[in-house]
Amino acid sequence: MSKPDVPFATTLKIRDRCLCLHVQRAARRIARQFDDALRPLGLTHGQFSLLTSLNRPQPARLGSVAALLAMDRTTLTAALKPLQRRGLVDVSIDQQDRRSRSLKLTRQGRSVLAAAVPVWTRTHARVERQLAGVEPDLLRRGLNTLS
Repeated sequence: MSKPDVPFATTLKIRDRCLCLHVQRAARRIARQFDDALRPLGLTHGQFSLLTSLNRPQPARLGSVAALLAMDRTTLTAALKPLQRRGLVDVSIDQQDRRSRSLKLTRQGRSVLAAAVPVWTRTHARVERQLAGVEPDLLRRGLNTLS
């Protein structure tokens, strides 16, 4: 017995109302803008976020960074590799829990991050201006609620 087709009206409803679709589309467009802006520094927006998450007084544990960035540990480990190869991040065995890894920015990593922050600031301001009629803080609160 064949299953009934999904009416085209349903397709249109999903296209127009699906929060997941709209968030993904917006995220891709925003990510491209940040990737383009950060490219001269040899960074992607994801690498910038990762470097920023490591900008703290004490080394971070891999698990806490994975939770902050909503990534699984395996994906985070893979994302760290190019930053390690560039000498921007140091990954070592955690002294308090030898099963865990400790992450910290190197001097070069702090330097690249310092150069990237003004680029992020300009790009972020441009993205917020694209939100004509939308309150950015309200959008952030809504997205934070979902995450």
